[in-house]
Amino acid sequence: MLFPAGDDESPFEDAPRILLFTGKGGTGKTTCAAATALRAARNGHKTLVLSSDPAHSLADALDQELGPEAQEVHDDLFAQEVDLYYSMQKHWGNMRELMLTVFRWQGIDQIAAEELAALPGMNEGSVLLWLEEALREADYDLIVVDSAPTGETLTLLTLPQVTQWWLAKAFPFQELAVKSLGFGVRKTTGIPLDKGYEELEVIFEKLERVQQVLATPSTTSIRLVTNPEKMVIEEARRAFTYLQLYGYGVDSVIVNRVLPEAKVPENSFFEGYVESQRGYLEEIEQSFRPLPILQVPHLGEEVFGAERLGRVGDAMYSKRAPTDVFYDEPTFTVQEDGDAYVLKLRLTFAAEDDLDVRHLGDQLVVQVANQRSNVLLPNFLNYYRMTNTTLDEGWLRVRFTPDGASSPA
Repeated sequence: MLFPAGDDESPFEDAPRILLFTGKGGTGKTTCAAATALRAARNGHKTLVLSSDPAHSLADALDQELGPEAQEVHDDLFAQEVDLYYSMQKHWGNMRELMLTVFRWQGIDQIAAEELAALPGMNEGSVLLWLEEALREADYDLIVVDSAPTGETLTLLTLPQVTQWWLAKAFPFQELAVKSLGFGVRKTTGIPLDKGYEELEVIFEKLERVQQVLATPSTTSIRLVTNPEKMVIEEARRAFTYLQLYGYGVDSVIVNRVLPEAKVPENSFFEGYVESQRGYLEEIEQSFRPLPILQVPHLGEEVFGAERLGRVGDAMYSKRAPTDVFYDEPTFTVQEDGDAYVLKLRLTFAAEDDLDVRHLGDQLVVQVANQRSNVLLPNFLNYYRMTNTTLDEGWLRVRFTPDGASSPA
């Protein structure tokens, strides 16, 4: 794969099951995450639901006041809303002082140093550090992460690589030099520069261990929450593309707020909406096949509190156990092949005679008989062109070469 997936070995012994919910803001992912956590707790699993969404709507969904540390809200159910300022004091306070000291040595003025001392992705990093703490304590059977909207979730999942790059730029000298120089600074000024650097190394080790757990499909599943609406579906498809590229296991798509057709009278205001919804539901089935599609009907009322969340959980999972892995096979990969890339797409039941593939802009249009699917491509493939396709053992292979390059014979 272009980006390495996690293996089946977790760096934490007896790691709990992790479910991460993401999707476009406003789709109801917090509701789905809270309903999942409540259902699992009622099934006897000690569960933590942790919100990293800055909107902090988890407390509203649970109809409970929440704090920056985990607290029990129902039998076997604990909840926590990550507070950036609280987390900065707990996890990043010494790091900030370290950064300020280094930037001052480099001649950067005070205001610019204050701005630069905020590590990129600090909020997302705080979420990972809280998650690492819960994993290390091994006190839960299930951890449900109500993640921020899609873009922030992708930042969260790629954070260790980004911050390691940033750290190399912030410290343009050797680790040994930092520690040796830092020891002298601590002796003369009292600023624990060398200790701060060691603490920073520990934090990055924690981030990397958590990322390894998140990229282990047997432990962690990502569930995409969408609505039967055009723009929401587009964002879900793009998120699915990049999650697959980074090697994260998406095991289902949850379609929230589906208006039940049987409850809509003829010639009513909602009749047109139901008709368009029907088309969008078909599009979701085609776009995300073979992932399971879980539907949640619109309750016709605001969803908060245990009773209504229970109804959402029952509708979403029916007879399924929310802790199960619903799908664990990759459906989409990109591999390097010399100066070209080969995209592989799972088409289990397709026949070559029924297959038509076209590259249009940032999309791959795949038609099998009378069924069409539009696959959103990674942005970098805009600089390449499709040169050939093959179908082999249920996988469509599409080769992309740089513009101007010829296809191999």
